[in-house]
Amino acid sequence: MSTQLPPLSLYIHLPWCVRKCPYCDFNSHQADRFSEDGKLPEEAYLNQLLADLEVDLPYVAGRPIQTAFIGGGTPSLMSEDFYYRLMDALREKLTWVDNAEITMEANPGTFEQEKFSHFRKAGINRLSIGIQSFQPNLLKTLGRIHNRDEAIHAVDKSRAAGFDNINIDLMHGLPEQSQAMAMEDLAIAIDLNPEHLSWYQLTIEPNTEFYRRPPTLPEDNTLWEIQDAGQSLLTQHGYAQYEVSANSKPGCRASHNLNYWRFGDYIGIGAGAHGKITLVNGQIFRTRKTRHPNHYLNNLPEALVIKEEIDKEDLPLEFMMNRLRLFETFDLKDYERFTYQNLPDSLIKACNTAIKQGLLDAEEWKKHRVKTTEKGKLFLNELLELFLP
Repeated sequence: MSTQLPPLSLYIHLPWCVRKCPYCDFNSHQADRFSEDGKLPEEAYLNQLLADLEVDLPYVAGRPIQTAFIGGGTPSLMSEDFYYRLMDALREKLTWVDNAEITMEANPGTFEQEKFSHFRKAGINRLSIGIQSFQPNLLKTLGRIHNRDEAIHAVDKSRAAGFDNINIDLMHGLPEQSQAMAMEDLAIAIDLNPEHLSWYQLTIEPNTEFYRRPPTLPEDNTLWEIQDAGQSLLTQHGYAQYEVSANSKPGCRASHNLNYWRFGDYIGIGAGAHGKITLVNGQIFRTRKTRHPNHYLNNLPEALVIKEEIDKEDLPLEFMMNRLRLFETFDLKDYERFTYQNLPDSLIKACNTAIKQGLLDAEEWKKHRVKTTEKGKLFLNELLELFLP
């Protein structure tokens, strides 16, 4: 059984957007509905973020931060001064590995683009730009507030600001989208030459406008054709698929997301942020912070945290649910390293069943390694069900 704690990351949540998109089920709130003057409480939120961090620090004292991700909401709505002060405080309070990957989600709107150079100077070294589509009609359907030209210009602007590690978020399977439309979107994104492309299918989630008023989505056959043609196009241009919806150039996989999927640890600060922390005694627990910005801002930091231990019998599913999203071979010893538990018989039994069903690779299993087959990638939900406690 392992005695080495998993790698540690940091997630920071900024909960405000200009407009709530009809497909979005993240913890985001329309900025102009939050205050009468439309101004965001940057000072108060920054102070609460740092107070929130202090609550989690005793659990991770001395462990270096490998990666950080600033998500939302729309983090790029906050001012450059907010990020200069935030990053200075984080460098003071935390230990960081050299050249840690620090990602910010950004919208392509002109207002946010003007701040890109300041974000880079503050220490943020990776941008994830939420474009979703380049088609005017689809952008309108998705509730996006940028246009095609702004999306393209945002990538150019980020390069000029000094970013050499950029992700583009792009969706497919959109309302009334044809295969040709999806391929046009993907081709434009590839031409922009990002290091990383997150290309994922729209899903209708509860508590969204699309759930209440479902749009007309492409038929299943069209979705399969889009997926197949799109992955071929990405591979042709040097973007390798390493996760269900992630594609990258060589050496440019998202380190922060890799830590999630490998069952690493992470602190989560900000309204609605989640965390996962392993202690030296082998206890693994999850944290989540109160969701609504008003409640987050107006309570003592200790009152923001909900802490729940992960039951040992749930660990096989928790671990495999993350690891099997990645299309990489891994050693069975990783289970012991990342869970602090001996390899359970239930996990071995489930893997043997998956091999018989053609979902896991039999030859890799002989080497005590786990690899999803092409069939397993297509039927991931069925594969994961085998690990239910």
